[in-house]
Amino acid sequence: MRRRPFTVLALLALAALFLFPFLWLLSASLKPRERVFDNSLWPDPFTPANFSEVWQAVPLPLWLLNSLLVGLAAALAVTLSSALVAFGFAYFRFRSRNLLFGLVLGTMMLPAAVTMVPVYLEWDWLGLGNTQVPLWAQNLFGSAFFVFLLRQFFLSQSREVFEAARVDGASFPRLFTSIALPLVRPGLIVVFVFELKNSWTELMKPLIYLRDPDLFTVPRGLKAVLDRFGQGGEAQWELVLAASTIATVPMIVVFLLAQRYFLSGLTTQRR
Repeated sequence: MRRRPFTVLALLALAALFLFPFLWLLSASLKPRERVFDNSLWPDPFTPANFSEVWQAVPLPLWLLNSLLVGLAAALAVTLSSALVAFGFAYFRFRSRNLLFGLVLGTMMLPAAVTMVPVYLEWDWLGLGNTQVPLWAQNLFGSAFFVFLLRQFFLSQSREVFEAARVDGASFPRLFTSIALPLVRPGLIVVFVFELKNSWTELMKPLIYLRDPDLFTVPRGLKAVLDRFGQGGEAQWELVLAASTIATVPMIVVFLLAQRYFLSGLTTQRR
């Protein structure tokens, strides 16, 4: 009990350390142009017009909608596909299972830059080079990291539950959808939130595939905002920072809404 005050103080100090960049971003986005980099956390004078100005200057609502749709599609695709593969590795006993699982994990060691060009050529050959499809459709084939994570969740469940369902006549698809998925719901939420965040902050793929501004996601849109307002001696950094703040808020809201399930999934896996 004597250590509790020190633990609380240490946690508060770390929280303040991690929150400082966002607080600085929020403060700078509310300052006039000449005071953006004065390192004061209190904007003086208070300039909320920066947000309305950048909101009208670029199609931020459209980019936010694009990111939301792409993020939901990517998160849903990778969650379901990775769960299906993970369940196969966890439940079925077949020859060379461990070897095959090791090969799946080995793909995590392959740098994304190695496959960037051939993957782009494939999508371009399919006529999808300037569409949002490549941003999420690759997730239909699962993710090695999420397969590993969800396999651990499935292995932590009692096998007798699945065997009892098989005895009662449940098919393998019914076993997966009606029993396996509900049992590992915290793990599915963890994967969904992780991938939603990854998709929301992904810049490389939109830079490669998207050329039409109406298809831009938020990170690609922020790059366009930076190119337009963050260059030259008359750079309008207050607008760049205001756009960055708008792009950051949705992920904070998502985490706050999913925090209970997210932390539940992590603690369940740790047990």
